[in-house]
Amino acid sequence: MIPFLSILAVGFFLGMRHATDPDHVIAVTTIVTNHRSRARAALIGAFWGVGHTATILVVGAGIILFNLVIPTRVGLSMELSVAVMLIILGLINISTFLRALPSPETDAAAIVHTHPHTHGSIVHTHPHTHAHSHETSDAPVAWMDRVFKKSSLYQYFRPFVVGLVHGLAGSAAVALLVLTTIRNAHWAVAYLLVFGVGTIAGMMLITMSIASAFHVAGKGRAKFSRRLSLASGLLSLAFGLFVAYQICFVNGLFTNHAQWTPH
Repeated sequence: MIPFLSILAVGFFLGMRHATDPDHVIAVTTIVTNHRSRARAALIGAFWGVGHTATILVVGAGIILFNLVIPTRVGLSMELSVAVMLIILGLINISTFLRALPSPETDAAAIVHTHPHTHGSIVHTHPHTHAHSHETSDAPVAWMDRVFKKSSLYQYFRPFVVGLVHGLAGSAAVALLVLTTIRNAHWAVAYLLVFGVGTIAGMMLITMSIASAFHVAGKGRAKFSRRLSLASGLLSLAFGLFVAYQICFVNGLFTNHAQWTPH
């Protein structure tokens, strides 16, 4: 019993550490930048973790229980899906920032103009302008955000899907690592489950920390908050392109000499 509990404890803390992988943190950062509530950020992290755990369990259990072997190109494609997801998330944040910028029509509408005003029998005019606010939260983003923005579940569905995709990239490595250390298949699957719980806990802490930092940094400064969102989008886009290049050309997904080491 003690060895089994030790395995579970190790799985939990390794799951928490797994949540801090750079691609994971960058992905959730692009989602959390528009949320300042720590409770909502924690839910976003939890849904990401649930999606990640679901994929880890399905793919990992298949490898452990049924001795599934993932071909090299399939493994590289699974990791490429993470790069594509990072690129998409980055483009969404960049699009959000660009759409929040004042348009030429808005600038033209802000030109000084006059309206007649009556004071008793005297009619005169006051020159003035109209200010227009463009908050990030009110700006339209990707088409999915525009279509599903009325759904309260959509804001949690997106991190869940992102977690599913991220689970694809890490599931093979985790399962193979478990197989080399735990011979009992049932213990190995239990390890995967506890590993996933640790990942959920770790990601909740990360998203709460990010939301708290953004809340403090952007408090009362809407422009600064939008720039944070833009910065996270650019980082996600750049990192996604870098990972895609590594997978497609360095590891050889699009060449005749593909090489894949689960990690």
